[in-house]
Order: sequence, then C-alpha cells, then structure tokens
Amino acid sequence: MNLDTVLRRFPLRATLNDESRVVIRPLAPDDKAELRNFFLRVPEEDRYYLNNNITAPEVIREFTDGINMERVVPLVAEHDGRIIADSTLHRSRRTGRRHIGELRVVVDPDFRGKGLGSRLTHELIELGRSLELRRLVFELVNLREQSAIHTATQAGFEETAVLKDRVVDRFGSLQDLVIMELSLDGPEIGHMEG
Repeated sequence: MNLDTVLRRFPLRATLNDESRVVIRPLAPDDKAELRNFFLRVPEEDRYYLNNNITAPEVIREFTDGINMERVVPLVAEHDGRIIADSTLHRSRRTGRRHIGELRVVVDPDFRGKGLGSRLTHELIELGRSLELRRLVFELVNLREQSAIHTATQAGFEETAVLKDRVVDRFGSLQDLVIMELSLDGPEIGHMEG
C-alpha cells in the first residue's frame, strides 16, 4: 500500500487508561518548538539512550524540516495542544533489509503507565503491516527500559538476542542491549485497545 494512503487515517483520537484524550498524528514541520519542549520534559537519563542530542535546536530542525516519510514515519501524540509522545518507524535503506522496520517510542513522564506507549506501538505495528514490512525490531537497554520491554512483549514482540555489554550508561557501566522482533508474516497478534 502506498504511504499517502496509509497516512490518511491520521489524525486519530484515542482515550488512555486514565480517560485522558490524545490525538495521534504525523510529525509536521511546524512542530519544532513543541517537539523540543517535549524532549526537554523527558528525563536526562532517558534522553541519554536516544540516538541524537534531541534537545539541540539544530537536531530538532533537522527532524522537522527534513521529514522523509519514505525513510522514517514519525508519529506524535498530543494532549491539549502539547506533544506528549514521539514515536517512529524507521525503514531500512539497505536493499537487502527493506522488509525490516525499527520502532522507537518516547513518552512524556506524566503520561507513562497510561497505555500511551502501547497505543503508539500498536499504531507503528499497523503502519508496518500497511507498508508490507515483514519484520519489526525494537532495540532496548536491559534494566533501563523494562517498561518498554514489557510493552513490546505485550504487543507480540519476542526477545531474539541479548548483546552483552553493548551500551555504556551515563555512569560508565556496561549494559546489555535487548533485541526484540515481531514477524508480520503471520496472523495479527498483540492487538491493543485504547
């Protein structure tokens, strides 16, 4: 299915476990200030594990001005006009891996434990299915990202590898990287309400 067709179902409205109402939609170029504000609310210890210095204005500009939906499909969740979560489906540019997508989800601390991470994970899985990907991958830091590992497991992801001592944490200690995968070839699993 073509990407424009896939994205027509957005924006979506969702109700979280605490009855908060959110809107899930693709990231837009005019989200610069609000996206940066969101990442500034994310604890520094969580931001440490992200791939970029996401609070730097030039990185935010690159993300919002350089949106390339063929490579990365970014979805945000809003509550009362404020971005409260950022999630992405990264599609490999390598010809031999074009069937694989990588998921990343970051949720505002005030909205954790309310089902938002689960809902965004579900939306990214559905995007992967619609884009005819065959496998989705989460890379998570063991011990540090236990709630994300739980969410991925609930969505049907399985642990396929643990890379020992792959990540150095903020304090210089080595941490294991957990690779979790979901096959999209079979019947739909891990459907979540919300």
